[in-house]
Amino acid sequence: MSSAVSRVPAADSQLALAHFEGLLALETDCWDIHHAITNDRKDFVLLDVRGEALFAKAHIKGAENLPHHKINAEALANYPKDTLFVVYCAGPHCNATEKAAIKLAKLSLPVKKMIGGLTGWVDEGFELVNENTK
Repeated sequence: MSSAVSRVPAADSQLALAHFEGLLALETDCWDIHHAITNDRKDFVLLDVRGEALFAKAHIKGAENLPHHKINAEALANYPKDTLFVVYCAGPHCNATEKAAIKLAKLSLPVKKMIGGLTGWVDEGFELVNENTK
């Protein structure tokens, strides 16, 4: 008797490879972001795409706030065209990262999503800052 896990056969290795490599081209995680920031290897712009009030209340140190609805060519004009943007929002229950990533991609800018958002960041045990702890 098979389980619900194995009832549908796993993809062949080439399909699995393409899928998981594709995910890494589109996503990064909290640990990788934290490692880059704490080891002076931040070669990307970390964008908190939530509203200003939520950003002021708590965000990742070093993140810039640009709410997803304000992303446009004018708002990003001072960044080089090859700037990698990593977007995050509140967590898995929030789709602001997808909205932001779509806008950045439509502007032909490199973009990745930080999976987990602030929920994932806190779950990893990493600290948040607020407007009083700049």
